[in-house]
Amino acid sequence: MRPAQLDLIVRPSGLRVHPDGTWAVVATGRPSFEADAYVGQIWRVPLAGHGVAHRLTRGQADTAPRFSPDGRLVGFLRPDADGKPQLHVVEASGGEPLALTDQTLGVGEFVFSPDSRSVAFISRVADDGRYGTLEGVAAKQEDPRRFSAVKIRMNGVGYTTDKRKHVFLVHVPDLGAEPPVKPVGRVAKQIADAAKDSDAAPSPLVPHAAQLTAGDYDASELTFSADGRHLLFTSARHDTRDRDLVSDIYELPVTGGEPVSITPGAPLSCGHPVVSDGNLYALGEDLGESGLGFVGALTGVHLVAGGKATRLTDTDTSVLDLQPGENGTALAIVNVRGTGVLHRIRADGHDDEMPAPGSVLEVAEIPGTPDAAVILADETGVGEVVRLGPLGDATVITDFSHRLRDETAPVRPQELVSTSDDGYPVHGWVFVPAGEGPHPVLLNIHGGPAASYGPAWFDEAQVYVSAGYAVVLCNPRGSDGYGADHVRAIRGAFGDRDMADILGFLDHAVNAVPGLDGERVGVMGGSYGGYMTAWIIAHDHRWAGAIVERGFLDPWSFVGSSDIGWFFPREYNGTDKATIDAQSPMLLTGRVTTPTLVLHSEDDLRCPISQGLQYYTQLKLGGVESELLVFPGETHELSRAGTPWHRRQRFEAILDWWKRHLPVQA
Repeated sequence: MRPAQLDLIVRPSGLRVHPDGTWAVVATGRPSFEADAYVGQIWRVPLAGHGVAHRLTRGQADTAPRFSPDGRLVGFLRPDADGKPQLHVVEASGGEPLALTDQTLGVGEFVFSPDSRSVAFISRVADDGRYGTLEGVAAKQEDPRRFSAVKIRMNGVGYTTDKRKHVFLVHVPDLGAEPPVKPVGRVAKQIADAAKDSDAAPSPLVPHAAQLTAGDYDASELTFSADGRHLLFTSARHDTRDRDLVSDIYELPVTGGEPVSITPGAPLSCGHPVVSDGNLYALGEDLGESGLGFVGALTGVHLVAGGKATRLTDTDTSVLDLQPGENGTALAIVNVRGTGVLHRIRADGHDDEMPAPGSVLEVAEIPGTPDAAVILADETGVGEVVRLGPLGDATVITDFSHRLRDETAPVRPQELVSTSDDGYPVHGWVFVPAGEGPHPVLLNIHGGPAASYGPAWFDEAQVYVSAGYAVVLCNPRGSDGYGADHVRAIRGAFGDRDMADILGFLDHAVNAVPGLDGERVGVMGGSYGGYMTAWIIAHDHRWAGAIVERGFLDPWSFVGSSDIGWFFPREYNGTDKATIDAQSPMLLTGRVTTPTLVLHSEDDLRCPISQGLQYYTQLKLGGVESELLVFPGETHELSRAGTPWHRRQRFEAILDWWKRHLPVQA
């Protein structure tokens, strides 16, 4: 794939199955160079008999579809004129969507009540005078912010304490009634006068939404209780919430009142409540006595009952998503060696795997059957809707990636397992370009560190292999998907076992896979991968070039500048100064001789741009051939969710760097 072909990536998401089990809805999104934004619609997908998928909506960027429980309506999010996602509903049979909200900061998530008469949703509520709530006052003219907390910012969001996420409830109007009209003249004046006297004056174009929560707390991961009398959501409302990572599931009457925790007393990061035929499941991590022990605390499925959350999956299982299943079960997607594997979990802890010919990204139960609808990715595409049977029989229904496959000819990876210098097995993949070679090699290192590469289609690998580079990916110690000990192995020792695993895998790949030129290699990575790239080029000098992207490069200045800086270095790198210094690439720039491109985004709050600026400046002052590439307006998610043109320009800049320092033709 070439950078100019990014707009061929059509990614499905938000899979939901109609209550009658015969069809599903899914949203698609793709990067559009024309709009310099992500565009897509809601699709109707048949699950029984014959038929083809077709568009149900025709907005520019419709996302997050959900059925009402009675099957009459489809709710979804559509951006308003200011780009803020607003809740809309449309009849399942088709028709013109009706807007239900006009929230100043948009809607983040929503869920229908069991009787389908109302919708609960989450929306950020701006403090008075901020974020456009005071006409004529721009962001740079707002009053100064005063803080007394540690948790004050989030990557991709900015400041959080002045726009908390709260729960709202709105009743669904009769879609067969005459639609509302925008008032003018005398009536418009009457409404404006009423608005001056009431902060809750209704909009004439959308139904009134009642705000059910308030205060200096966030709410997320919303659902209804089975009887529809309560709302369940995730929140942190305990006294020490500003100094730990603990969260609980709260219950709130739909009539309003004070939320009450139903998972009190445990140091869990507990959330994502799922109601299934009277059983309440949740995802959670045991954070230990400190409430901060997230390293190796793998997310598991819990049964919530009697004020307790009891773990059903073992502590070596890393669960990525959870959805309700038939007959009181839950459907869990588990990360197994970089692949999403589907499991059906029962309340007694019984666990059945549902094998699939690819990596499961999303799942929804098909009512009245043992089957599930899934979004499945493989080596040739980013995901298709598939009907999956309990024994692994799979029927592919959609073909969203057909142009991507036809026009880019994806390269399938070769799976490898190497042995590190201490005998530890390291798992990964190699992409080899067409032709005999020998091909120059790019060693790519993932972020996290508790993340993982897998065999499914990956734009980074496909772009580089299409340009003529062999691409080497592996999951060293510290990665997710191989058990808790694998994740914890690098705690307090970044750059030790992980570097040995990565370099050992590269050496094994060069020796085991024909066509790789081990004398011509480059190294690159982002976030923790940026850390490892900077660390490796300070210890190993075989590289023709390096790219350090959005790197975690200095644990000391990370504290106070990163949104996770208050806990991440402490838990991963320790608290002893000598130990922390021994893991800092910033202190080793004097050892670097490799030509290095430092790539960063201006609005990155996860690994702030100060990390990249310091590192680049130290390299320049040390006489290292280096360049700095900065993307305005982008966050830590540039490579995955940045604006289409910036993503394209990023790839073009990366290929230009390798063309100059590691040309395909030697």
